[in-house]
Amino acid sequence: MTAVGIVAEYNPFHLGHRWHIAQTRCLLGQDCPVVCVMSGHWVQGADCAIGDKWTRAGLALAGGADLVLELPTPWAMASAETFARGAVSLFAASGVVEVLSFGSECGSAAELAQAAAALDHPAYPARLRAALDKGLSFPAARQEAAGCPCLSTPNNNLGVEYLRALAYLNCPLEVVTVPRRGAAHGGTETVEGFASATQIRRLLRTERYEEAASLVPAGTLERLGKISSLSYVERAILAKLRTMDTGAWADLPDSGTAEGLPERLVRAARQALSLNEFYALVKTKRYTHARLRRLALSAFLGLTTDRPVLPPYARVLGLNRRGQALLKRMKDVCTLPILTKPAQAKALTGPARRLFELEARYTDLYSLCFPTPKPCGSEWTTSPVVDFTQPE
Repeated sequence: MTAVGIVAEYNPFHLGHRWHIAQTRCLLGQDCPVVCVMSGHWVQGADCAIGDKWTRAGLALAGGADLVLELPTPWAMASAETFARGAVSLFAASGVVEVLSFGSECGSAAELAQAAAALDHPAYPARLRAALDKGLSFPAARQEAAGCPCLSTPNNNLGVEYLRALAYLNCPLEVVTVPRRGAAHGGTETVEGFASATQIRRLLRTERYEEAASLVPAGTLERLGKISSLSYVERAILAKLRTMDTGAWADLPDSGTAEGLPERLVRAARQALSLNEFYALVKTKRYTHARLRRLALSAFLGLTTDRPVLPPYARVLGLNRRGQALLKRMKDVCTLPILTKPAQAKALTGPARRLFELEARYTDLYSLCFPTPKPCGSEWTTSPVVDFTQPE
């Protein structure tokens, strides 16, 4: 029983995600089990997920997934390289996933593999520095240094990072890529009935529910319930940023000390009256908006460079009957501790136990991102979603 792995945020799960799972099964067989590694409550764009991770896992099961594992926050809210390594490492450790499927704009695994090889070439760092010295933004410099046009689009970029992660981990998964259909990543238009998750979140957060409902599977909005927003904790984030000195900024993931960035962050935090103003004060061609958002949110959450290299456990967020069969196999072959209920975290030791305790804190802060705040503690009390209504 070959299982395929899909990395996702499902923020929220929409018609394009359902189409990707269906197309993957068209390539690999309708009975192919689908294992998803899904971001938890905080996502790569440095935002709170639109709905809690258990609800989103349930929607993924309803949309065709069989087993949903969590990508812990230190990897979920990281650069594409770290994000990809964390997710792929969970597939490698599972012992049951043999194929990796992802969407891309180009639809060519060979083209993406060529770009991955260019980024890992010994000459690439020097080429990147030369491109940056010309005044190019980091994404443009990266594309020029690699000499690969496919790096100009976001899903291609992430696909390349998955391939680099496979090489880094020496993980022999087969790769299939499904051409992205419909609206572009982050786009504001609906194309062929498909919209980006970014656009759907915009619609939900501006209460345009009828428009959003047509772009997601039936029943999605009812299951999501109240929508989260970072606006509810903006002043709390600004308060944290105002307390940061250069050492604290330098200790954040992906911060570094080059070109006086920590000093620039300190000055901006003391001046800014909103997060958007903070980003505008810090922004340069070398620092992408996404990176600055991650730094601000990392400071709020308390993320630091003191993290394991790879996720130290596999936490189950949801499963159906086919996922249950996969999980039974995983218990014999997985190289990581498997958490099927939160009480099992008490048996973790060392970095794994510390990570789970930090994840509980990240969830407690996430619980403030709603019109009515929620109490602490759900990380220790919420069990995986079980959906036995789906066919085996």
